[in-house]
Amino acid sequence: MGGVTRPDPREPAPSAPRLAHIAAEAQVSEATVSRVLNGRAGVAASTRQRVLAALDLLGHERPVRLRRRSAGLVGLVVPELTNPIFPAFAQVIEQSLAGHGYTPVLCTRIPGGATEDELVEQLEERGVTGIVFLSGLHADTRADPARYHRLTARGVPYVLINGYHETIDAPFVSPDDGAAARMAVRHLAELGHERIGLAVGPARYVPSRRKAEGFVAALGESFGLSRGQAERRVQHTLFSVEGGHAAAAALLDAGCTGIVCGSDLMALGVVRAARGRGLDVPGQLSVVGFDDSPLIAFTDPPLTTVRQPVRAMATAAVGALIEEIHDRAQGRTPTQRTEFVFQPELVVRGSTGPVRAPARRRT
Repeated sequence: MGGVTRPDPREPAPSAPRLAHIAAEAQVSEATVSRVLNGRAGVAASTRQRVLAALDLLGHERPVRLRRRSAGLVGLVVPELTNPIFPAFAQVIEQSLAGHGYTPVLCTRIPGGATEDELVEQLEERGVTGIVFLSGLHADTRADPARYHRLTARGVPYVLINGYHETIDAPFVSPDDGAAARMAVRHLAELGHERIGLAVGPARYVPSRRKAEGFVAALGESFGLSRGQAERRVQHTLFSVEGGHAAAAALLDAGCTGIVCGSDLMALGVVRAARGRGLDVPGQLSVVGFDDSPLIAFTDPPLTTVRQPVRAMATAAVGALIEEIHDRAQGRTPTQRTEFVFQPELVVRGSTGPVRAPARRRT
């Protein structure tokens, strides 16, 4: 009979964290890792967080002494997750909340599923400490803002990302949508494009309106177009690949050689529509997206886009919410509730290029 192989007591258990591995992953010294794992002082909070993240990534359990109790639940209400920009926001928000000791509760609004109001009701039933709304009904000019007034009256702190309503008394965090459209138009104008169109979401949404306003202003500044002439270059459609495809049809029929889009998914729809007509991107049509969603640099062609500052915006939103929570806990009235506006960044890749001169006809 074969004997039972016993582990060598001199060897560490397979799951035991090795200081060298953790130190390499966190890019700190082994001594720093040791101090964190033993709960000793003298380590910066950001460094401590890196070590804990490395421990998690390597699949090791945290020592019991490092498992802190949650400071409370925070709801995160987001749209459907098929658009990669929303999971990107959710991940950073959840990381930031965890860094403050709060446990995030992710709630997704999907067509035919729970409404925003129903999700908020469920979160309140669970006793959440606060709520983060991402691209919620606050961005819809047709939605009744009274739902947020009632939330304020019930003493629930919240913060709103992407969208603005002047009657809602809460912190807002947004990208500068107007500036995003203007920098996209300027980029295409510098490449020689004169007939430029905009494919953007429904006009009732604040981000869509702001992008359209920036676009119209940019066409006036760059080409002297009147407001009416510029507005005829705007196609309001759905924030989706299908929406971009539909908008592209009208803009291509109007002779546009450059199209600015309200999202990266819309831009992919524009590229698909162009190729369906046998047009080369960027040879015969230049396309600019918005968001710089994860993996968008690996499309064919790699998409030129206006990057939404996701990490900065998400971190600011969580910071504003934590301040609201602390103010309410101490009975203080918040001194400043405003809209924090973040500057986007143009990322030039392969979907934009110079205008191709029209071929000469042979006589």
